[in-house]
Order: sequence, then C-alpha cells, then structure tokens
Amino acid sequence: MALDGDRLIIGAGATTMGLREARRRAGRAVEPVFESQVAFEATLTRLYQSGTGAEDDDTLLFDLEDNAVPTRQRDLLEDTEDAPVIQLVNTLLRRAVLAGASDLHIEPYEGGLRARMRLDGFLQPLMDRSDVPVRRIASRLKVMAGLDIAETRLPQDGRIPLRLGGRLIDTRVSTLPGNYGERIVLRILDRSTGLVPLDELGLNPSQVRLLERLSAMPNGIILATGPTGSGKTTTLYSLLKLADRHERNIVTVEDPIEYDLPGISQSQINADIGMTFAAGLRATLRQDPDVILVGEIRDAETASVAAQAALTGHLVFSSLHANGSVGAVVRLRDLGLDDFLIASTLRGVIAQRLLRRLCTECSRPHAPQPSEAAYFTKHNLAAPAWIHEAVGCARCNQTGYAGRIGIFEMVEVDEALRAAIDQGETETRLRHMALDAQYTLIGQGLAEVAAGRSSLAETLRVVGDVA
Repeated sequence: MALDGDRLIIGAGATTMGLREARRRAGRAVEPVFESQVAFEATLTRLYQSGTGAEDDDTLLFDLEDNAVPTRQRDLLEDTEDAPVIQLVNTLLRRAVLAGASDLHIEPYEGGLRARMRLDGFLQPLMDRSDVPVRRIASRLKVMAGLDIAETRLPQDGRIPLRLGGRLIDTRVSTLPGNYGERIVLRILDRSTGLVPLDELGLNPSQVRLLERLSAMPNGIILATGPTGSGKTTTLYSLLKLADRHERNIVTVEDPIEYDLPGISQSQINADIGMTFAAGLRATLRQDPDVILVGEIRDAETASVAAQAALTGHLVFSSLHANGSVGAVVRLRDLGLDDFLIASTLRGVIAQRLLRRLCTECSRPHAPQPSEAAYFTKHNLAAPAWIHEAVGCARCNQTGYAGRIGIFEMVEVDEALRAAIDQGETETRLRHMALDAQYTLIGQGLAEVAAGRSSLAETLRVVGDVA
C-alpha cells in the first residue's frame, strides 16, 4: 500500500491488518483505490521518483514477500504497541536501499544501538540512539528473515525478499551474538539494477577483446579474484552473457543468486541440506552443460571437481579469493591441485578492485610532489603533470568521492606460462612472465590517477604499493 495525496493505493497483496495500519499512519480520512499489481508497482515507482519517500516519511513502505516468513511462524511484532519497531526497521532498510548501500549494519553496544551503511566501500553512520529497544529490533529482523527468534546464542543466516517502488530487493541476513545483543549485517542486492555492459565496468578495449576470447573457449577454467565486494560476480555474469549462445547449455551454482539471467539455469546453494558448491557442481555435470558458473571455489573438493569438469570438455567460470591474478595459481596449489592439473585447465584469471571515483564538483588538481611522482617512476610509468585530490562538498556528502570505477589485472595462460606453472615456478617469477607494469593492479590504478578519475591516496589504500 502507498499514500498518494488523499488516496490509499492498494495492490493485489494487501491484507486487512495492512489496511488498518495504513489508515492509522495516515491520521486522516483516505479513499482506498484498488489497482492491479502492475499498476500498483508503477504508482510506487512514480512516488519514489517524485521524492515522496523522503527519509523522514514512512508512507512508502517495504512489502514483505509472502515467502519471507514461514507460515508456521507468527509475527508477534505486528501488534499495535510494537508498530514503532516495525516503522524504525522499515526506515533503516529504505534509507539504505535508496542510498545505494551494499550493506546495512545493526550493532548493539553499551550505549544503545548503532546503524551504519556501506557506501562506495566505506561505512557511514545512519543512526546512533540509546532509547531504542535493541532486542525487539533484532527480533523484528529475524522474523522477517524467517530465523529462530528464541535462539540468541548461535549465529544464523537468512534472507528477506522485499519490494520498494516496484524494485525487487533481496537481502541476505547474518546474525552474530555479542556482549550487548545480536549484531546483524544485511547484504543488499538490488536485482533491478541489471547487468553492467563490459565497456561500463571500466575495461579498456583490449581487455574487452580478451574477455570475449576467453568466453569463447570450449573448455577450461576462468577465474575472477578479489576481496568481497570488488565486483567479481558482476564480471562473471557479464562473461556468461558473452558466452550465451542458443546452442550452449549454461548452468550456474551460486550463493546467492544475485541476478536473474534469462535462458540460463540457476541453482541456489543450501549447505544446511548438503547442497554445497561441490555437490551442486557434480549435479550440473549430469545436466549436459557446456558452460558452468560456480559461485566460489572455497575448498579442495570444489577445486578438484571444477578441474575435472574442465578436463572433460566444460568451460567453468568461478571466483576465488586471491590477492592478484597470478596469486590464483598459488591459491589453487594451496587447495591441493597439482601443478600439472592447474597448467592443463586454467585458461585465464581476472583480478579486480573498485576505486572510489573523485567527485567532479570539488576535486582539486595539483602538480605531483616528488614523493607522489616517485610512485609512477617506481612502476616504470611517466608521472603526469597534474593529479587530483579529494576535497569534499555537499554533492558528495563531504567525502570527496562519488561512485566507483573498476580496475582490472588480466592474465591469459599461454604456452610459456603454462610450462612455468607445470614446473612449479614461484608467484614472483610467474608475475614477471605474465604482466608488464602498466597492466598490474597498481599500474591500472595509477593510470586512473593520471586520468583524474581517482586519487593517489585512494589507489594506495585499495591496491597498495605492490612492486
């Protein structure tokens, strides 16, 4: 439901309890207007775009999907006296989604409750109050996620599917017991954003051509590496779109499924019932696949099954936690794969990071100091005449940055590199063989600094001064 002037717009999924709550919040006489689900979502989108959903306005509410709360579990917080708790939780969720946050942190401490959201990789304060019922807020979120509200001693994981203004929002919930209550972190996935074209990810034309060549290979393993939140899944999905052919059967095993890909079979991991990455990958091999996406290679069993799949004529995309592109070889060795197996199956590795983009309104240019120019010289790059630094203004919320841009380090495993991997060469030796200075992560980051799109401080923070 949504308030539009003196009209109460009611969609197909409205309930009697929701109608009473909407009238109570309106505080005045409103005319109920019933609309189809499509028309209702269009109205929500219009209200959102017109700014009706301001931060202090709770007329535009989240709609909890029907499958979010198991039918056997009664939401005890729907009582009238607990309405402020529901209102506060909705407000926090809505503000985080509308701000484009990737995570929402709910953190109880000795002085009360703190809420923070992660924007462009940094946590920003959202609320810090001492007069809120900490346990009731935690219970409300756990009920929405279908978790056991009676269990407060063990960590739990769940999900909250929501809609806001016609946008499908999937929220992953993780709880962790602490001294002053349960700490809750919500990973926010906005499925309405869709996939980003390769040329908008920050890739240069030569990198796009390399990805097109890798995605067209008939077999092997292609890995995306980087820390959590660096955009690995977005890159892998874009590769899947490149590999999507009408004559190819593409199957994914993911945790979570972040985007719905038309024409592609997607499976959700559920470790509680034994549906692990390794089990899901084995099952997909019996589905006559041509291309397989494994969300993450995180143990020896998954790495072994992925290698066997690549050896038997399948093209496997996956992500791996490693510090760089060549570091993926060391990580696969650590997971127990033999050098000859890595050499025969690995086709390419993409290492990536996200740099905060300088605000175009307030960034300030200056000639690089000798200590700043030394970073370019150290990596065999020409120091630019000008570099920019972050200042801060109202447009960027005094951070000096607005948005992010990707930097990529890509390695295609050719015959020389394959032989070196097979012979057990060190990471340092492999890096010198595979990458020139300008194609490393630090080289790509310094190129963004020279172009004025990011700052030297941001590049060093994200990538570090790696030789």
